[in-house]
Amino acid sequence: MKNYHIETKCVQGGYTPGNGEPRQIPIIQSTTFKYSTSEDMGKLFNLEASGYFYSRLQNPTCDTVAAKICELEGGSAAMLLASGQAASFYSVFNIASCGDHVVSSSTIYGGTYNLFAVTMKRMGVEFTFVSPDCTEEELAAAFRPNTKAVFGETIANPALTVLDIEKFANAAHAHGVPLIIDNTFATPYNCRPIEWGADIVTHSTTKYMDGHASAVGGCIVDAGKFDWTKYAEKYPGLCTPDDSYHGVVYTERFGLAGAYITKATVQLMRDLGSSQSPQSAFLLNLGLESLHVRMQRHCENGQKVAEFLEAHPQVSWVNYPGLASSPYHALAQKYLPQGSCGVVSFGVKGGRAAAEKMMQHLEIAAIETHVADARSCCLHPASSTHRQMNDAELAAAGVSGDLIRLSCGLESAEDLIADLDNALSQI
Repeated sequence: MKNYHIETKCVQGGYTPGNGEPRQIPIIQSTTFKYSTSEDMGKLFNLEASGYFYSRLQNPTCDTVAAKICELEGGSAAMLLASGQAASFYSVFNIASCGDHVVSSSTIYGGTYNLFAVTMKRMGVEFTFVSPDCTEEELAAAFRPNTKAVFGETIANPALTVLDIEKFANAAHAHGVPLIIDNTFATPYNCRPIEWGADIVTHSTTKYMDGHASAVGGCIVDAGKFDWTKYAEKYPGLCTPDDSYHGVVYTERFGLAGAYITKATVQLMRDLGSSQSPQSAFLLNLGLESLHVRMQRHCENGQKVAEFLEAHPQVSWVNYPGLASSPYHALAQKYLPQGSCGVVSFGVKGGRAAAEKMMQHLEIAAIETHVADARSCCLHPASSTHRQMNDAELAAAGVSGDLIRLSCGLESAEDLIADLDNALSQI
């Protein structure tokens, strides 16, 4: 697409219908595709031609929506997955395997922490978790000779720390590894990590991109800028022959712009099958068409609610990057000048018991294991998404026992504030 503004890309990116073709992207609800000859299909299996043969690997509807997200993030290639968890896993496992090491920010989504610290550890991939506020020296000390990547979240869920993307990118590149950024909370409307040095961007499209709690999904976008061939010994999966495809070398066949996503698609998706359905991709695209409009309202509501909570006598603390009192306000001004997100974390005086009691009296915001929806919702992470963590791990992740994560939807900010005021008065 031309160098249009992001608002135009949200609405029209990824798909340009021809004469007489559908204005809305078609849902190609088919598991398989017909070919005239075995030779034609054989070229696809040899990666000598582009096309579709089985929707576990690729589907036209999914690829169309992935192309839109790729345009929004400013990447070179992208792929959709069945969930944000799948995106996090694939993004790392595509370049790291048994015996390898990854550096990660400690303030990340609880499900991602468990994926890294427990499941991938059993697979032989070890993670070192560092504070997002660490010094450059502390960050450098976390690297090892077998480090393959650095991982972080633009805005951490639910701690709402804002990552200094340039600091982490510089450290990653100094050690010859890519920086992977989960940009779920910010979305490309508020931040495009690739412009700040990130090499790979992931999303749980279930959140703001979908925006209506209608479809679970994930996405990976490759910037196409990291030179895998410069560190060929570190990334043999990309730079040496793949025996499962007759010795193809991904960086040679598809270049830096396409090697990473192609490998993740034809190898990991082939073997693990975390594919997004065409119907879910269609619903995701409907959400993307209004992303730029919705994010403005989410951020406006988040700011107003955060300011109200900060002044309330029953609230012990508030964490929101848009507040001048936030330790991440300066980073938010740098990376998120249009706004951060609609999620506000805060603590209620009286601790965990008071927090749980207060939430029971909310009428607009529902208690849900979800966030970034058109409808407001809230959660007590210590007893839900981060329940498997011990106290030390909770502290490292920035999750205290009294923390309430409130996701401000698209309702009236005045109504949200009145609802909160009433619930807080019940303590």
